[in-house]
Amino acid sequence: MSPIKPFQIAVPEEKLNRLRQKLALTDFPHETEDIEPWAQGSPLTDIKRLTKYWKDEFNWRQVERKLNEFAQYTTDVTIDGFGNYELHFVYQTSRVKNAIPLLFIHGWPGSFIEVTKILPQLLQGGTDFPAFHVVAPSLIDFGFSSPSMKKDFNIDQHAEACHKLMLALGYNEYVVQGGDLGYLTARFLALKYGPEHVKAHLLSNVAPAEPKEDSHPELHAKCQSTPLTASELAGLGRTQWFNTEGNGYFRKQATRPQTVAYFMADSPVGLLAWIYEKFHDWVDDYNWTDEEILTWISIYYFSKAGPAATNYIFYAMEHRDPNIFAAAQEYSEVPVGISRFPKDLLLLPKLWNHTLGPVVYEKEHAKGGHFAAWENPEAVVSDLRAMFGKDGGAYNVVPGNSGYL
Repeated sequence: MSPIKPFQIAVPEEKLNRLRQKLALTDFPHETEDIEPWAQGSPLTDIKRLTKYWKDEFNWRQVERKLNEFAQYTTDVTIDGFGNYELHFVYQTSRVKNAIPLLFIHGWPGSFIEVTKILPQLLQGGTDFPAFHVVAPSLIDFGFSSPSMKKDFNIDQHAEACHKLMLALGYNEYVVQGGDLGYLTARFLALKYGPEHVKAHLLSNVAPAEPKEDSHPELHAKCQSTPLTASELAGLGRTQWFNTEGNGYFRKQATRPQTVAYFMADSPVGLLAWIYEKFHDWVDDYNWTDEEILTWISIYYFSKAGPAATNYIFYAMEHRDPNIFAAAQEYSEVPVGISRFPKDLLLLPKLWNHTLGPVVYEKEHAKGGHFAAWENPEAVVSDLRAMFGKDGGAYNVVPGNSGYL
């Protein structure tokens, strides 16, 4: 690992000018008139409004200043067989010296910004609840980290980069929280580096294996004799909706990412429409402001690797042998916690989660979706405090780092 270097976001003025020029030259498509809004994707009226706001009113420099209030750094990591990559990350230590080292991993179409709503609360702690030292990297190809540039750069390598970052910061033992790509990366961290280094992980949007009679006989029998709850039935319905109506982006990015890359790199409005759809479909009635939307999109647009680079992990995942999701289902002895949000994308029966490892914490929330740390930050903070607190199943899993004064 190279030295840890302070970093501040500073997008060149010429990139801002070019963005405004491209927005001004946008050609918009027609829209079917006799169909319900959102039935065919991002509505034309919304995209026109956001385009105008992005061009005329959105103040990236002000956003930069706000983001730069969070301590950010870069360092070089060497990935076995792939070479050196610059990794960008948010990092802040708690005033509680024995705080728990926490690695927070974002998903798609998110970024390091997802940690910013929960970070201030996680740093706090004392006698009533544990504190955390928080590390939130931009995955390779995301935010201000390097591009991967190789087709086989997979979740395995993302996990390696994250682990080497934690070691470079002096955290030989740590815990992990993640959903979406963060879920997969957390699982690979647990499978490869736990329980020696990775002591526990809290997950959302989990994809456990179905317990079968030959693989998990006792758990299978329990599943057969335990009726599904109303929320589990609703979750299966939500998962079915996602599989039939919501995962077209995955199929395209996982099979022909280069084709998608052209419009994402060339058209800021194309990028906006592609991701904005998810801001509507994947949340639980969260009221996004235009500034929030365009901040998230701008991080993609101004990213070091370019706005299309985040496609390539999906291709790598889809073409991995064994399959990425099957590999992530392998049992790990690392304690696991599960956060369930009703508008997340994968909500399988809760008993299936026990195929992942020893389940020490489970919480079913009444509200929230795929971007839980942004939509419902209090719930994520509460889950972390409960799981790693004095009454939690993962209390003091990092010896000497209970998080309490």
